[in-house]
Amino acid sequence: MSVAEIFKLHGESFFRKKETEVLQRLSSKKKLVVSTGGGAVVRDVNWDYMQKKGIVVWLDVPLEALAQRIAAVGTHSRPLLHYEDGDPYTKALKRLSYLLEQRGKNYAKANARVSLEEIAGKLGYRDVSDLTPTEIAIEALEQIEVYLKEEDGMAIAGL
Repeated sequence: MSVAEIFKLHGESFFRKKETEVLQRLSSKKKLVVSTGGGAVVRDVNWDYMQKKGIVVWLDVPLEALAQRIAAVGTHSRPLLHYEDGDPYTKALKRLSYLLEQRGKNYAKANARVSLEEIAGKLGYRDVSDLTPTEIAIEALEQIEVYLKEEDGMAIAGL
């Protein structure tokens, strides 16, 4: 069942409960990469599970780029983006802006942040859509490395 179907049949609270249950089960595993949706960060218990044995990475994509991607495929698979009126891009951008306002403090709790704008700037690209998945993954690994070094530094300083 798709996320949109779950939301339609059971509602967002049911979906969030199931999301938390899955994160709880996965939190005891090792050597996994778990990609959550943007709403996973709104429940504090999810942070406990995500950070239990893992490193949380925030993939920070400019809202305009997200809105363009979503407008290109439609909002039908994104149940939280159906609330605004207007053309698909404007509709997605308005709702994404609202969601970022609501969730931004939670996103900032991530152990590492991967900013697509910063990567594009470093590589001389005009648009984040020119980035390849490999370039984004390399930056994610670099940011994780920075985080781990900082953690090691804190552990040594705490001796």
